[in-house]
Amino acid sequence: MHELYEKYRRLLFTLAYQLTGSAADAEDAVQEVFLKVYAMNTDHIEEPKAYLCKMVTNRCLDLLRSSRKRREQYVGPWLPEPVPTPEEDALQTLMRNELLSYAMLVLLERLSPAERAVFVLREALGFDYFEIAGLLDKSEANCRKLMSRARGKMGADAAGILNNREATGQRWVQAFLQALEQGNMDVLLAMLTEDVVVLSDGGGKVAAAVRPITSRDHVSRFLLGLMRQLDQQGDVQFELASINGDTGVIVRSSGSIDAIVLLQVEDGAARGIYFIRNPDKLTHM
Repeated sequence: MHELYEKYRRLLFTLAYQLTGSAADAEDAVQEVFLKVYAMNTDHIEEPKAYLCKMVTNRCLDLLRSSRKRREQYVGPWLPEPVPTPEEDALQTLMRNELLSYAMLVLLERLSPAERAVFVLREALGFDYFEIAGLLDKSEANCRKLMSRARGKMGADAAGILNNREATGQRWVQAFLQALEQGNMDVLLAMLTEDVVVLSDGGGKVAAAVRPITSRDHVSRFLLGLMRQLDQQGDVQFELASINGDTGVIVRSSGSIDAIVLLQVEDGAARGIYFIRNPDKLTHM
């Protein structure tokens, strides 16, 4: 049992996290599955990886179905919980090479639980349709239809993100922060796409924009205004860190984490900017 846990816990957590968008739910799902397996006779399990992935997927599908109404009633945009991915940590919880980008996790919220499961199993973990069919107790044809439906719901946004898998670089983020700190509107505008969107998740617990902020002009003015507020507030620090496989920004106020900022960068310009401020989603940071 201990060998199974050590061998597959990171894979299962990575799967569960991408299915739910919540590190807390992912931890619970993995622990519940291993508690059940612990009480079983595992000698008859021929394919432990497939067996464990199926159990975790089923548990996460239950969690997704039960949480859909809560997310629909959520105050403001609901964003996935960010998780640290330090490269130097060989025992990191997430498997970086099997992790979808944060921007893709945001898009996954458009999908039904079944569509999300097929997409994650296929795109993140590389399962073929025959294996996915076995994990979900569906036919291969049905799984292919679910995948097609998922791509349709996410549209061209998904294709752009998948075709642009290069992680956001530290130098780019530093230059972006420098433009904000200096109030350099021209440089800032050049680092934003025309259709850039800002999403801010406060969950009704802290101040945050309850609606998306769109367009280069509105976003640039919002960001510069926010920077001025932080300057007046004082004792605010910005720290770069590896978060969800990308370079993210940790905003600290009086030593405590006030926000996590992640960016979706395509062709040298930010297309999505995500502010996670809900305290419940910052515990893993």
